[in-house]
Amino acid sequence: MTRTDEKVGYSPQSKSHGYTRETATDGIEQALRMIEGRWKLVILFHLFGGRVLRFSELERAIPSVSQKMLIQQLRQMEADGIVCRTVYPEVPPKVEYHLTDWGQSLCPALDALLTWAASRPA
Repeated sequence: MTRTDEKVGYSPQSKSHGYTRETATDGIEQALRMIEGRWKLVILFHLFGGRVLRFSELERAIPSVSQKMLIQQLRQMEADGIVCRTVYPEVPPKVEYHLTDWGQSLCPALDALLTWAASRPA
């Protein structure tokens, strides 16, 4: 299995933060709320690696999502600082999405979660 961080060229770094059980629980719950949603992880994986996609390209890449839901999920991710939205003043409007540096830093965390899930005993 290829590591996600190798695919996108991100090298994970570990840091010790001195969390308590309560602050760690709160922090994890807050982080999970930011990425919960039917389409957020799919959007993330389409944007990992510095990819910049127009709204229409995301729609085509995720054909089973409705336009309304895609807009909602992208707006939430933008409000959380995970995705950056760039609007170009032209007709028709051109809107592009890419991950912020902070959003890109989710890659090794999701890779670790994937590795953990794959190691589940049979």
